[in-house]
Amino acid sequence: MSYFRHPSAIVDEGAEIGEGSRVWHFSHVCAGATIGRDVSLGQNVFVGNRVAIGDRCKIQNNVSVYDNVTLEEGVFCGPSMVFTNVHNPRALIERKDQYKDTLIRRGATLGANCTVLCGITVGLFAFVAAGAVITRSVKSFALMAGVPARQIGWMSAAGGRLQLDLDKPGEDRCPITGSSYRLTEDLELYCEDQADEQSRPAGK
Repeated sequence: MSYFRHPSAIVDEGAEIGEGSRVWHFSHVCAGATIGRDVSLGQNVFVGNRVAIGDRCKIQNNVSVYDNVTLEEGVFCGPSMVFTNVHNPRALIERKDQYKDTLIRRGATLGANCTVLCGITVGLFAFVAAGAVITRSVKSFALMAGVPARQIGWMSAAGGRLQLDLDKPGEDRCPITGSSYRLTEDLELYCEDQADEQSRPAGK
């Protein structure tokens, strides 16, 4: 076994878990799950059958990653944050054929106790504040807060707050790394520096 599993954790036969990953106390990984390298699953994490988790993701305590959720590389899921996969669940009506796909793009942060409703995409390096409720897709690098969540700013790939208007093109540098960011006329943000080429939104 090329990954660590705590004796209290359950990993169903058939689950794929990459080298260097860690599955901690009382967690359960279902048979159909695919988990990349160097992933950390904290205490009491559940991972469903139709779930894909990329390399170097960190999923903190008490998070359930349900069917039809995909996490790209380097996603952070804060303690007790919530995913859903059905819009109108009822205990008396089975709706497994109505699951909606949810995609969390590379490097995004989902803060503690936030909720992400199903069928949406959270963009590259987006930052969702603690307790926020995400009801619609989120732009790359967007800083989201509130119930329901709204965009209140922009964040760099390193997690620094950028001083840019939400609705006005401009440029700024990350206060942590100094990398240059540009907000285009169509209000899409990407990193200008060649070293951060992978942070550009699709099509840029």
